[in-house]
Amino acid sequence: MKIAVLCHASAGGSGVVATELGLQVARAGHDVHFVGTAQPFRLSGHGGMRGPYFHQVSSFAYALFEQPYPELAAANTLTEVILEHGVQLSHAHYAIPHATAAIHARAITGRSHVMTTLHGTDVTLVGAEPAFRHTTRHAIERSNHVTAVSHFLAGQTREVFGVDREIEVIHNFVDGDRFTRIADPAVRARFAHPDEALLVHVSNFRPVKRAEDVVQVFARVASEMPARLLMVGDGPERPRAFELARQLGVIGRTQFLGSFPDVETILGISDLFLLPSSNESFGLAALEAMSCEVPVVAARAGGIPEVVDDGVNGILCAVGDVDGMAHAALNILRDRDLYTAMARAAREAAVTRFHPNQIVPQYLQAYETTIRR
Repeated sequence: MKIAVLCHASAGGSGVVATELGLQVARAGHDVHFVGTAQPFRLSGHGGMRGPYFHQVSSFAYALFEQPYPELAAANTLTEVILEHGVQLSHAHYAIPHATAAIHARAITGRSHVMTTLHGTDVTLVGAEPAFRHTTRHAIERSNHVTAVSHFLAGQTREVFGVDREIEVIHNFVDGDRFTRIADPAVRARFAHPDEALLVHVSNFRPVKRAEDVVQVFARVASEMPARLLMVGDGPERPRAFELARQLGVIGRTQFLGSFPDVETILGISDLFLLPSSNESFGLAALEAMSCEVPVVAARAGGIPEVVDDGVNGILCAVGDVDGMAHAALNILRDRDLYTAMARAAREAAVTRFHPNQIVPQYLQAYETTIRR
């Protein structure tokens, strides 16, 4: 098959999933072409004569245009890729602008089916914005096939937009060979002493991630036992979280690492993952932590319960319940038998339910069905 992939280039969840899926599809022997304004974050170091290939969307500045038109530019570049490489299916990760661009290119060329994968904020944030509501609904309704990364997101899409079309649920996946436990104490010693618990949070630091809750939970844990916190990622709420850590007196035990490229190493040496988000369509960062044998303490929100089994590989609490999360974290970290059981269960879930061998064939089947249809 010949597949074009439209996705964001950033280290956010949708871009990570799109890139990892495209790489897996290319390894399976299919022709994969990435189309975007910049090379996807995790595509660096991959590609070659056999692909996958990257096609950059051109930019154009004109005084009459008060703002850029990413959908039109992406549609134009995708049209060229479809005509030149015979692309059979355009896989859009995110409704706007990617699905709308793919639908536009389909109309121009009369070729290439459109499959749209909904990741979360394209429905809950961008899609719910009145300025984009009708456009997002049109993208969903006019796609040849639509998938969502969780049952929660599929249901929310139907509710928010009033659509009754089929939305296939295909969960995200994790590379268990890449995200695995690191036993070398020298690596861990770069961030924590042997007697300290190492807690970690990875996100884009948007308000929905509740980064300040992470700091509050950690402050409670650190008042009871030796511990350190690693905050990985960047975004608008990072300065507020930094200031709160200073106010609570834990800034000396908290490191803000920014957009750390080697996140698998950080997760591989960590002891507990914190995810207090008020909404998550899936929780990919939590799954990557689980693959590294790291139990999760998270909010019971969105699609997180489809990833984290409460009481088995982590603990789920109400959104905003920082006391409950701190109590759960202390229980896990203090009880070695409980910790070991949860760590093993986390890894087991990651490599069985969410292994690429389980998930990628579902996407390949969806590609084949959509093309035949």
